[in-house]
Amino acid sequence: MTLRSDVAELLAEVGILDVDIDEALADEHVRTAAYLRVIEVTADSPSRDRDRGIVATILRDPNDLGAKRAVVELVDAIAMRAATGPAEFRQWSDQLLPEIDQFKAEGSREFIRRRIRDWLFYLSVEDGHVPTAAELAEVTDWMQRFLAEHATSPAVLALVAESANTRKTRNIAKNRPGFSTVQG
Repeated sequence: MTLRSDVAELLAEVGILDVDIDEALADEHVRTAAYLRVIEVTADSPSRDRDRGIVATILRDPNDLGAKRAVVELVDAIAMRAATGPAEFRQWSDQLLPEIDQFKAEGSREFIRRRIRDWLFYLSVEDGHVPTAAELAEVTDWMQRFLAEHATSPAVLALVAESANTRKTRNIAKNRPGFSTVQG
């Protein structure tokens, strides 16, 4: 496979026909933007059958940062789907891990794996799990802030307000509706 054929096939597979392939090959920003459009269409599809192949193709791109960004966008989009629960997301992400392990940049591989762990944590919280302070400490500052901004459980908000790594995140949780009901 060549980069030209990879980009052309990805775009054609999801029906994006308005990208100039030569321009995408010459400019990594144009190519990354095209990948993000592919990810948007892919994430909106009810079927997850194509995801592993799309990730494998994107991760062959020599632009590690653009490829990582696109894969992280897919991970985020699938995790935030209303119907995604922790078991479904774990099964889906387990299918991607062999492709992610092929990624050239070790730091990018670990970043994507960490993002998957963060979403598994969040989805378990959304499913009713109230984490401990030790469990909260194992997720990234990004996920702690996401919890502070999006969690609806008073117990989870109280935990984040007390135990998050950064003062800003603790304050976000303290100022969320629902926090005062735990404290008062």
